[in-house]
Amino acid sequence: MPTDPLGRFLAALDPEHREAVGSRPREEQERLAAAWERELEADDELDTLDELSPPAAEAEAARRVLERHTD
Repeated sequence: MPTDPLGRFLAALDPEHREAVGSRPREEQERLAAAWERELEADDELDTLDELSPPAAEAEAARRVLERHTD
């Protein structure tokens, strides 16, 4: 399991989105990973989900970030 933010973010994505994000420039990938970390830290609903299922919380945060930051 990856421990760096970008690796964790990519792991939280479904395979289709992981491939799409993986093909983007590294700088953009890191920007999305930083937004993902902020989403995990800031959203109280994700805190509750994280207690029940950390992978589900990470996947939901990744989905939200992609919705907001996909052109």
